[in-house]
Amino acid sequence: MTPLRELGRLLLMVGVVLTAVGALFYFSGRLPFRLGRLPGDLSWQGKNTSVYFPIVTCIILSIALSAIFWLVSHFRR
Repeated sequence: MTPLRELGRLLLMVGVVLTAVGALFYFSGRLPFRLGRLPGDLSWQGKNTSVYFPIVTCIILSIALSAIFWLVSHFRR
């Protein structure tokens, strides 16, 4: 495969991923869940401090990104 053809294929994949992420951000207000406010995300508020750690959101994003990278590597073969 020529280098220009590989570059074109890579740019198409990046464009599809960016379009999907943009659509997720655009329609996120209409989704039945909110990333960052899922059940299982930890939040603690003290008198003068507040701590928030989105464990479930991190797990879901990790699974989604792993699937995307697996698909990209699968189609690059």
